[in-house]
Amino acid sequence: MTNVSSTADDILACARSLIIAGGYNGFSYADIADVVGIRKPSIHHHFASKVDLVRTLVSRYREEAEAGLAALERNVPDPRDQLKSYVGYWEACITDATAPFCVCALLASELPILPEEVALEVRAHFRALASWLTSVMERGKRKGRLHLSSSAKVEAEGFMATIHGAMLSARAYGDPKMFGVITSPLLDRLSTRH
Repeated sequence: MTNVSSTADDILACARSLIIAGGYNGFSYADIADVVGIRKPSIHHHFASKVDLVRTLVSRYREEAEAGLAALERNVPDPRDQLKSYVGYWEACITDATAPFCVCALLASELPILPEEVALEVRAHFRALASWLTSVMERGKRKGRLHLSSSAKVEAEGFMATIHGAMLSARAYGDPKMFGVITSPLLDRLSTRH
């Protein structure tokens, strides 16, 4: 059983890197088979279609993200520090190229062409992240740790869009440091009274 789940995990990990590199239509089962070292029918054994594969990938990605946010809640009590840690996580991932882009942010740019099953998972990720960010903004304002110029929901959506935009800019410029250049003023603005 370990071998079966290991193969499925290898397939998912490969698909994740290929999506980050080229988007939903930027890879095929043949590409995965070459990288993982298996035959295409083996991939079909685990994932009947590309839709099943990417839906499973995004679903697992959401679970990982939600677990990471829950860990932040447990380990970092201050709302401002939670935002700093969230930004720091992405900054490290982009700098060391372990996760140079959020899979859901990349797929969101392709929503018009995505199968509905995948699009639903991507939208669910955005809703969950926006909900968490909204709760952080609300707590931060209540505790006097964050200074919002709009409602917590609007600030959360703007924060999320800035993070995703900073990922895009870092990629466009080929410079991981651009992520910090863009996100640092965002954290400063939330921390400073106007």
